[in-house]
Amino acid sequence: MNINVVTLIGRVGNDPDIKYFESGSVKCKLTLAVNRRSKDGEHTDWFNLELWGKTAQVAGDYVRKGKQIAVKGALKFDTWSDRSTGANRSTPIILVDQLELLGSKRDSETDMMDGNPEHF
Repeated sequence: MNINVVTLIGRVGNDPDIKYFESGSVKCKLTLAVNRRSKDGEHTDWFNLELWGKTAQVAGDYVRKGKQIAVKGALKFDTWSDRSTGANRSTPIILVDQLELLGSKRDSETDMMDGNPEHF
């Protein structure tokens, strides 16, 4: 049996980077900050997310920097050859197949304003 499942809850680090392809496909890239507790205190880990299709479109329409989301997907590695050194490089990416928008309605309303909750 093989299992490759990643589940994360965190805050989005950047507005969605959406690309539309001639084939009709939609791709979205995001970064996600997730806090991790250890005996040394709390640390923030950053994850690169890749979303496709309807999930990517939902992210493009509703996700913004600072929004709390939950994602479920699989870990993959993008690999390439460094142009200057010829060395093989890779970076881990979470290929998201499920996205859930978290936080209260008030959080969303605050996102639509200037981020200052005193305006309510």
